[in-house]
Amino acid sequence: MGPTSGEPGSGRLVRRAGTPLWRQLGTDLRARLDRGDFSGGFPGELELVEQYGVSRHTVREALRQLRAEGLLDVSRGRRARLATPDTVIEQPTGIVYSLFTSVEDNGLEQLSVVRVLDIRADGVVAPRLGLEESTPLLYLERLRLAGGSPLALDRVWMPASVGEPLLEADFSRTSLYDQLLAATGIPITAGEETVRAVIPTPAEHRTLHLQAPSAAFAVERVGISHGVPIEWRHTLIRADRFALTSALTSAPGTHERPGGLMLIPTYS
Repeated sequence: MGPTSGEPGSGRLVRRAGTPLWRQLGTDLRARLDRGDFSGGFPGELELVEQYGVSRHTVREALRQLRAEGLLDVSRGRRARLATPDTVIEQPTGIVYSLFTSVEDNGLEQLSVVRVLDIRADGVVAPRLGLEESTPLLYLERLRLAGGSPLALDRVWMPASVGEPLLEADFSRTSLYDQLLAATGIPITAGEETVRAVIPTPAEHRTLHLQAPSAAFAVERVGISHGVPIEWRHTLIRADRFALTSALTSAPGTHERPGGLMLIPTYS
């Protein structure tokens, strides 16, 4: 078990005001993880209870925190194990692409949890689609999972006159554009997209299982069908799980002169 001085990795916790036992336990386990003490496997809950002389509730709370930090994989009914790096999904820019397809092509199952699906007005978004501020819009908010872990928080607005048939759609494992085409016959043929780095809100950190403060890609995009704006989308994508790649060429009429780079992919 090591020394019993209360130092990191000692197996002893010191009861003192203002520092909960679960937090002390998490700090100690974090130090041991950094040292590589668990290369042979992470101990079970009962083993930690015995080793540290704390309750099972204290152990579970400490493990929950380590899971939130991405250090452990913890699920009900299974022994905690060291987290493995998530697959990074690489996506070329400048083409019409499907995030759904990109995830599945990387060997990961892409699932979506629908958080909101309704009809509403939005005086900020409607003008971005060339509509009057009071125009009814379909609003879809999804948490998108890749391999069972959060990848993106996706928010989409469409004119209700176009998107209303999607109110009955099942988005648990499908592409929005596939559903739109099947329900309305309308394809997304082009788009304009801006990608920038942002710090998500505290609520978005929790939703995406990010340790604060973490950066994410903020994607703002207009989806277009034969020249007509059909959707406006704002998506937060975990920067540690997604990468945009571009092929660079010299500008026309020059030799080895860098050209401008425009990111205009669309995805569903």
